[in-house]
Amino acid sequence: MEEQAGANQYLTFELDGEIFALEIAKVREVLDFTTVTRVPKMPAFMRGVINLRGSVVPVVDMRLKFGLPPADRTVNTCIIIVEIEMDGEMVALGALADSVKEVVELEAAEIEPAPRIGARLGTEFIRGMGKREEGFLILLDINRVFSNEELAAVQLADECPAKG
Repeated sequence: MEEQAGANQYLTFELDGEIFALEIAKVREVLDFTTVTRVPKMPAFMRGVINLRGSVVPVVDMRLKFGLPPADRTVNTCIIIVEIEMDGEMVALGALADSVKEVVELEAAEIEPAPRIGARLGTEFIRGMGKREEGFLILLDINRVFSNEELAAVQLADECPAKG
């Protein structure tokens, strides 16, 4: 598949009524919500781990990671399996989302730079704002959503044996 110059594809998903987007190249698959095994002493946003075809995959509640209120699980709740770079290697991570919307294509001209909101609100993980007729998409840089310390905790969870 040849990539078009100037256009990027993004998987859009919803969290608390806002639409976020991830570069499609970082998304491995989308799963229906499944049982998540809790791992002790993990940060609150770390829901636990799932068994994905024999591999232990940490699952992060994106609502909690972004300081949004927790939500009850619905039929639309899903886990987006993404690949992030950590210490030079690719690591699978599950991102819990309210729902997945669609794959959209954005031209470079349709992407605004991330807003500068001041030092208190970290926006370094926002790649930009995608302009759509119905508003904006918050384009995430999945490699910057988590700090090194958080990724180390995720990797620790990855090394714990999964049940089930």
